[in-house]
Amino acid sequence: MESAVRTYGDELAVVTVTYSPGDTLEAFLDSLKAATARPPRVVLADNGSVDGAPERAAERDGVELLRIGENVGYGTAANRAVAGLGPEVGWVVVANPDLVWGEGAIDTLLEAAGRWPRAGALGPLIREPDGTVYPSARLLPSLGHGAGHAVLGRVWPGNPWTQTYRQAAAAIGERTAGWLSGSCILVRRSAFDSVDGFDPRYFMYFEDVDLGDRLGRAGWLNVYVPTAEVVHTGGVSTSKPEVSARMLAEHHRSAYRYLADRHPGPRNAPIRAAVRAGLAVRARATQARGRTSTR
Repeated sequence: MESAVRTYGDELAVVTVTYSPGDTLEAFLDSLKAATARPPRVVLADNGSVDGAPERAAERDGVELLRIGENVGYGTAANRAVAGLGPEVGWVVVANPDLVWGEGAIDTLLEAAGRWPRAGALGPLIREPDGTVYPSARLLPSLGHGAGHAVLGRVWPGNPWTQTYRQAAAAIGERTAGWLSGSCILVRRSAFDSVDGFDPRYFMYFEDVDLGDRLGRAGWLNVYVPTAEVVHTGGVSTSKPEVSARMLAEHHRSAYRYLADRHPGPRNAPIRAAVRAGLAVRARATQARGRTSTR
């Protein structure tokens, strides 16, 4: 059940979920200085790191370490960090620790929020290390586009379902989207709270898709702001072999949960069975090629 909308102040916090992030966290914090003129409160929601990186980062001014002690997943950790913020904080950036911020990126998102008073979430343009633009503002996955992308995206990247779902042909301009990549979003805290934040049932993946959908259903907008830029350098923690295998399984589990939630009941049982079968085929094909990227 959705919560009542609360009123918050105008201060900014940055929440990042860490799990042995290595040197990427230092680059994240170093580049953050140029991303906003505001003095952000940074909270590291740590899911049980063992590399010491969060502890070293917490020695910096304005950086706090929230020790969760175990890996509870991305959305749950982010929720706990947001819940611990005071009422003066009305804007929260939730971002992966493997980002490098572009100059003024957060301030640009905040400026866009002023143009979009119903924006519940705003996301920047995300580049890969080679400069490629990552499709971070997409349609919500329907059975057609979502299933077509899930099954064919790896073997036929140019298929029409993937191209439509990813909005590959969309002009790079400020616009609304079905959902925004959770690797970097600015959320209006009143909007985030009104839908109870991330759904904790999603350990990893699709928590951002689900959030975008629920924000939209609650009357908020997801707004893509490509004049704000970040670079996604690639995760250290999820590239570990023992982790990447689990991430592949979690991705398919989350994809099924998302579609199953939206097609409940006995009437839709054949649809859910078909989705599960398609995702199983994709998982086997992905494992056979040794790939762990899922989106």
